[in-house]
Amino acid sequence: MKRRSFMVTGGLTALFAGINLGRASSNNVPKHGVPHNDFGPPPPIKDRLYQGPFINYGPAANVPGSDVVMTTTPSTAPVRNFGMGLVTYICDEVGPPKPKNGSLRSAIEKLAKWELGDVLYLRVDWRDIQKEPGKLEFPEHWNLTFEMAKKYGKRVAFRIQLMSPVIEPQSLPDFLNDKVPMVKLGTTDEIGINGKVHYAPRYDHPEFMKAFKEMDTLLAERYNGHELVEYVDTCMYGFWGEGHTWPFEGSPLPDYYKARDTFVEIFEHQAANWSKTPLTTNTQPDYNHVGNAEVLEKTIRSYNWLRTDTIFIENEQIDVLSNRPPWIGATIEQGITKGNIGDLRVVDGLMRNENIIAHVKDVGPNYFSLWNWHDIALENLMSYHDKYPKALNTLSRSIGYRVRPSWIWSFEKEGYPGLVLGLVNDGISGVPGALRIQVRDAANTFEVSGSLDPGYPLPGKVRQAVIMLPKDTQWEGLRLSAVIEIKGVRRPVTWACAQKLEDDGALILKRNL
Repeated sequence: MKRRSFMVTGGLTALFAGINLGRASSNNVPKHGVPHNDFGPPPPIKDRLYQGPFINYGPAANVPGSDVVMTTTPSTAPVRNFGMGLVTYICDEVGPPKPKNGSLRSAIEKLAKWELGDVLYLRVDWRDIQKEPGKLEFPEHWNLTFEMAKKYGKRVAFRIQLMSPVIEPQSLPDFLNDKVPMVKLGTTDEIGINGKVHYAPRYDHPEFMKAFKEMDTLLAERYNGHELVEYVDTCMYGFWGEGHTWPFEGSPLPDYYKARDTFVEIFEHQAANWSKTPLTTNTQPDYNHVGNAEVLEKTIRSYNWLRTDTIFIENEQIDVLSNRPPWIGATIEQGITKGNIGDLRVVDGLMRNENIIAHVKDVGPNYFSLWNWHDIALENLMSYHDKYPKALNTLSRSIGYRVRPSWIWSFEKEGYPGLVLGLVNDGISGVPGALRIQVRDAANTFEVSGSLDPGYPLPGKVRQAVIMLPKDTQWEGLRLSAVIEIKGVRRPVTWACAQKLEDDGALILKRNL
């Protein structure tokens, strides 16, 4: 099933009319582009650490006589931290695994247990989680996914689809059938569903908005800030909730302004509900003129994250993903092929999956999908990985942020000992929040902590920060650890260094240079 193609009806006309070049269309739809806009300051932090400049000599010296006493080197192993990882799909729009042998529980457990995956992903329809007003009722594969995530130390992300072309008759719960008008879009074979008549709900209808807000509030009451939940996809317009109903032009709403206001209202309701858990908004260009640009801008300004549904995609999506602020996370969804010779799609000696993974790295995401499109099973993933492990294994060792204290200097100023940490990031993305540094002694008699600027350290750059210690403290034997703070919630971070770490991810400081 093709989700979209650039050569759509009217696509070239729209392009050269300026819709995709940053100018307003004939109905004055504004355009936005991350590299050309000021998206405001980074998220606020407390206890900002001094991060330079550092002066070693003379009367202005603030780290006098600092000397490198310890170094670390990059880890070559996968590192599992919140805000990064490979995402194992448990279900997509056609449902969970359909095992020929064994149970659904067994099929999901095998996917959850696979070491290469860090996050388990669910994509379900609204009707799958709600049968009646005021109450949520989750399907078996949803409950099994959370059970297995807890059992195997994984986390969960999910999307609730308000509309999907593969669902009969619609994604809405049945109790809305007689309350929300459905607008006919037509038929098409462009998305692989021949002969089906497609309809879209009037998202702006009072009964739709009332029911949606209730559903999202009930969902957030259960999962906002939940220890197992990594992120939640923003509910958007159209097919799969991706922000479009390509190849159908226009939308079921009366005009652009009504559509924009409707989806801004939907987003703002979610942003208020999900105060502790990141939302991820699709970077889909506004093909149907429903306010995607405004929702995307509000996403970034509210410190929520981004996603896209393929890597071989429109210029606009590549632009916004690769030029996003460094504190904004991003997830890439792209189906990968199985390992059979007929599936590999080799061109110029390069397998399709290798080409995908190379381009995923180019935009520096935090997450990438482990997903066989509409054919979910561990056996299908392993049919490729068992034969050709290099590409996915390499990605698992570079995806997201991989931070470590590469240099550690010690010094003394006015009788107080201090440490300067030269923090580096061996990953491909910025830190999707703020990294907080903690130093304490083994007996827990003191702890000194503070935050780096959000997003730092950047990949390929060094961010230095100073930690001042209590008088007469000996730095050797202290415990150096980190947490990531996202939306006010702090979670532990394991250093991505080759040197030995404690069970809690802390590094014991010692002279090794």
